[in-house]
Amino acid sequence: MTEFTTTEADAAWASINTPLTVETLKYFCRDIERLFRINPMLEFYNWKAHDPQHYFFSGRNISQENPFEFEFELTVTELPNGFKIDYDRGIKSSTEFIIEPAEQGSKLTITDRYEAMPEDERKQHIDKVDKSLVTWANYLQRFLITWQRWSGFGLWRWYMSHIWQPMKPAGRRITYMLLWITMVEIALIVLGVGIYFAEYA
Repeated sequence: MTEFTTTEADAAWASINTPLTVETLKYFCRDIERLFRINPMLEFYNWKAHDPQHYFFSGRNISQENPFEFEFELTVTELPNGFKIDYDRGIKSSTEFIIEPAEQGSKLTITDRYEAMPEDERKQHIDKVDKSLVTWANYLQRFLITWQRWSGFGLWRWYMSHIWQPMKPAGRRITYMLLWITMVEIALIVLGVGIYFAEYA
């Protein structure tokens, strides 16, 4: 279940429960590119890793009614209980990933902060606010549940890293639908063969 809270002036945050241990979740979150690529509201143009703490990221955010393009440098700081990502420009100043133990697994809280830009100036850029936070949290939760179940299989990890992750969000949706259609077709073929042998064999 995703919890969502917002304070219009400075920050918005969402929390999810995950089946991973605290240490496993911290390890997972160290892959900054993967974290952003799981967000289905972001279309990647370019991603460059200068080093493990500094990245360049450009793309298109489709969370607004009128999608907008973005380009910024990211600086990642490891915290005692998570990570903080600072943006060098734009209306959003930082995103924090706070990891805590939970009754079963761990809890991840994602906080988008807008405190660096004065409020009057923020209002002038309201069309550039990232509204993807809740959707991102929900997709992260689903991904982590699937990761817990299947990450022990090398072929699955290879597919997710080399095929799924570079896909655009629209491409993932199309692939998902095609897989379901293929599975239904196979099931119908098997059913047809079964009926044939039941009646004529």
